[in-house]
Amino acid sequence: MTALPIRQPVRIIGIDPGLRRTGWGVIEAEGNRLIYVACGSVEPPDDLPLSGRLLAIHEGLAAVLSNHQPMEAAVEQTFVNKDGVATLKLGQARGVAMLAPAMFGISVAEYAPNQVKKTVVGAGHADKQQIAMMLKILLPKAEPPSADAADALAIAITHAHHRQSAALRLKVVGI
Repeated sequence: MTALPIRQPVRIIGIDPGLRRTGWGVIEAEGNRLIYVACGSVEPPDDLPLSGRLLAIHEGLAAVLSNHQPMEAAVEQTFVNKDGVATLKLGQARGVAMLAPAMFGISVAEYAPNQVKKTVVGAGHADKQQIAMMLKILLPKAEPPSADAADALAIAITHAHHRQSAALRLKVVGI
């Protein structure tokens, strides 16, 4: 992951993976200034088999990446719950969400859900309403059509705040 200098504007896509709805949000960051670009979600038809849903997610994200041309990407890490099968399926959607930007030559960072909440709201156990309220403050022009799109914008904001330290960590380990 090669980060651009902090003062150059960088376009970032945040992705909130899911099999029913994969949220995406694109922002530009110039230093501490954040600018809303676009957001939405990829929603595969419910009647598709798993492989078809994964393909639809990939194609939808590829279209977003082609249209908005982000320089960096961030994906939320999978929250492991008690249902192992559901967690594995979500992991497959997350794999597609990481693969799509990688196929465009875009570096992909990963952030835990609590880190996203703590970065955007200030508390690691914030709820979706608190995230939505902070998004209105941080990105006043954004009107996410779904909670997944709002989460994706929050992931992009998190990356904007942590991208320099993520690049430094990768440089230290020699990647």
